[in-house]
Amino acid sequence: MATFVLIHGAYQGGWIWSPVASRLRAQGHDVYAPSLDGCAERSSQVRPGITTETHAEELVELMRYEDLDDVSLVGTSSGGMVLARVAERARERVRRIVFVDALALLSGETIRDIVSGAAIDASEVATGPRPGAMLEALSASMDADLAKWAADRFGQHPAAVFNRPVVLDSFWDQSWDATVIWCREAPNPGHAHQQRCAEKLGARWHELDTGHYPMLSTPDQLTRLILEG
Repeated sequence: MATFVLIHGAYQGGWIWSPVASRLRAQGHDVYAPSLDGCAERSSQVRPGITTETHAEELVELMRYEDLDDVSLVGTSSGGMVLARVAERARERVRRIVFVDALALLSGETIRDIVSGAAIDASEVATGPRPGAMLEALSASMDADLAKWAADRFGQHPAAVFNRPVVLDSFWDQSWDATVIWCREAPNPGHAHQQRCAEKLGARWHELDTGHYPMLSTPDQLTRLILEG
């Protein structure tokens, strides 16, 4: 059986992976889906200095303390940025990487270079969706009850993740067993960005007819693609 570390994106927490995590565990796999520093149930800890790189270091230490090897890293949205940093920092522990409608920035790029038009409430420390924005976005791809359940859990995300350039020392120079899954109905991060990732990594390419949150809207299909590689 495989070991999975599922990495959430901006405004989210480990909770967003619950439907996929339960399906993977039901098949006997070992699954970790932590909430990153300053996010979700850890939002009271948000502060200056939380970055993509500090988020990645958390997961590197998680894998070390839990003695995780042959790990499949799965990242969505801004979690793709964290995934890349984790992978290069813990190369010996990583077997596969899976980008799920994810940002895969080059070193020196910022989210703002790729994503535009986001409706947010921002401060120097944290940023998040404006009131009502998530319910509107989620309702387009899932039933009303699920959309409300999820919208109630979205929150703020450390601002430096958006504003500071990503630091990657060797990720794009290495060879990876990689998969990219593009969600056709999601405007961001978009086809061109994810195609660039797939081409640079020589990754397998899959597409889903859903919005940006397939772990909620199409968990069966997403789980199957994660397992298939």
